[in-house]
Amino acid sequence: MKPESPLKIQLRVITPRLLAVEAEVSSVSLPGLEGELGILPGHRPLLTVLGRGRLHFPSDGEEESLSIRGGYADIRSDTVLVFTELSDDGQNG
Repeated sequence: MKPESPLKIQLRVITPRLLAVEAEVSSVSLPGLEGELGILPGHRPLLTVLGRGRLHFPSDGEEESLSIRGGYADIRSDTVLVFTELSDDGQNG
C-alpha cells in the first residue's frame, strides 16, 4: 500500500433491481472463480469475474455479508463496484 493510498474503500453492490450496498469500508472479500479475493485500500485496478459465494465487508464494527450468484467486480484503489445478482438467501448476515 502506498503512503498516499486511501484508508477506506467505497463499496457499491449493484443488482438488476437495486443498489444493495453503498458503504465506506476498510476491506472487501469477494468470491472469485478460483478462490477468495481480499481487497484493501490502495489495491491495483482490476476487473474480475465473480463466482457464487459470500461477499464480506466490515460495517459499523460488525462483519456483514451477502450471498451472491456470480457477476463482475471493478476494483480501483478507493472503489469497488460489484455487479451481481443476490442468491435467494442473499440477505445481510
